[in-house]
Amino acid sequence: MAAKLQEGLGKLSGEPGKCISYKLYTHNSVVLESKSNSQSNGHANGNKGGTEEAEHEESNEDEEEDGAPVNGDGEAAKKKKKKKKKKKKKGAATAKVQSSPPRVLISNLFPDGQYPEGECQEYKNENTFRTTGEEKRHLDRMRSDWLSDYRKAAEVHRQVRYWARQNIKPGQTLTEIAEGIEDSVRALTGHPGLEEGDNIKGGVGFPTGLSINHIAAHYSPNAGNKQVLQQDDVMKVDFGVHLNGWIVDSAFTHTFNPVYDPLLNAVKDATNTGIREAGIDVRVGEIGAAIQEAMESYEVELEGKTYPVKSIRNLNGHDIVQNSIHGGKSVPIVKSQDNTKMEEGEVFAIETFGSTGKGYVRDDLETSHYSLNPDAPNVALRVSSAKGLLNVIKKSFGTLPFCRRYLDRLGQEKYLLGLNNLVSSGIVEAFPPLVDQKGSYTAQFEHTILLRPTVKEVVSRGDDY
Repeated sequence: MAAKLQEGLGKLSGEPGKCISYKLYTHNSVVLESKSNSQSNGHANGNKGGTEEAEHEESNEDEEEDGAPVNGDGEAAKKKKKKKKKKKKKGAATAKVQSSPPRVLISNLFPDGQYPEGECQEYKNENTFRTTGEEKRHLDRMRSDWLSDYRKAAEVHRQVRYWARQNIKPGQTLTEIAEGIEDSVRALTGHPGLEEGDNIKGGVGFPTGLSINHIAAHYSPNAGNKQVLQQDDVMKVDFGVHLNGWIVDSAFTHTFNPVYDPLLNAVKDATNTGIREAGIDVRVGEIGAAIQEAMESYEVELEGKTYPVKSIRNLNGHDIVQNSIHGGKSVPIVKSQDNTKMEEGEVFAIETFGSTGKGYVRDDLETSHYSLNPDAPNVALRVSSAKGLLNVIKKSFGTLPFCRRYLDRLGQEKYLLGLNNLVSSGIVEAFPPLVDQKGSYTAQFEHTILLRPTVKEVVSRGDDY
């Protein structure tokens, strides 16, 4: 998810304790190898150019019956009829490609249920024993369904964002961009989200944030929004995919003008630094210090003026638990005295934000993002529309985040009064846009990491970032 404000699996590819390097399975490039190739490679390979289906047809020959009589005109009296044999495919080789926009169910592209691993990083120092420890490997195998759900959701994220990065262009409305991403996620997961409870099973795990320039996070177009993406905009694209409540949360920054490249490089470096430093028993305050050092070693020149890149000090990464984008732990992106430790089995969204402004954000603009508070107080609702809306939220989203466009999509009308009543009662939490000073530029990169017993897996990693 986007940012958390700082406060005061299922058949596996290969052996669960090991990871094969991730591959990016993008639209027009998903190829499932034949069994013989899969055995040698360990998992399906992506082929950027696409491949043709291998087909072999056995040749047929005309056969004459032995001793067939010949008439006076020299014609053959009898012949065996030609038998046409069906084309046979070599082994089980098939070519599968994703459509553009993405609409092919992800499970159709991976019929064996084996989804690509993320990038795996071995634990360091006193935790190196985890890589080969038999007890830890056994614990890994026990969570195979969980791992499979995460890898499947991550592959959906990769394919959708690949398409988005290729197709987002100046002149598009933010609504067009957001709906293109979300419709693709729903199609690939097989969960349109229109029937009661369907979105709780899988689909969009976090509404698409399209935060531009000084807006750092949590901005998504509401109904009637006509904002158009501009050539010189710096847009943070932040969305989540989930299966069975296990959320893959990942974000990137999209630009068209290379003048912003140093800003993007700073944030990408900072996020990768946070990922590298993260691990079991690591204190989150130490991770924040490393992130800040990496981030603030960069500067960017805009219109003849040089700006230092600053870590946005009141934005954090966070842990993720089932059906909830925020589990309670934060990962600061500046030096901190927070001695909270990461633990085995936890999932974290490592996200960093850099800014050319103050490096500090505040709430502003119209809210689009909401989620049901899992610890909501039991209070009487005085607004009648709030009761019906609460029932819709519980049955449609549970505690997963949603946005106002999703309520519109379900046919809800004139719900703002009821929604505001639920927020003021503490039953629903609102996530307003977070902004730095006007005229500044902010960037974000984010990955989801799994602290498995044997290895740290950057499950959302792709060839793009």
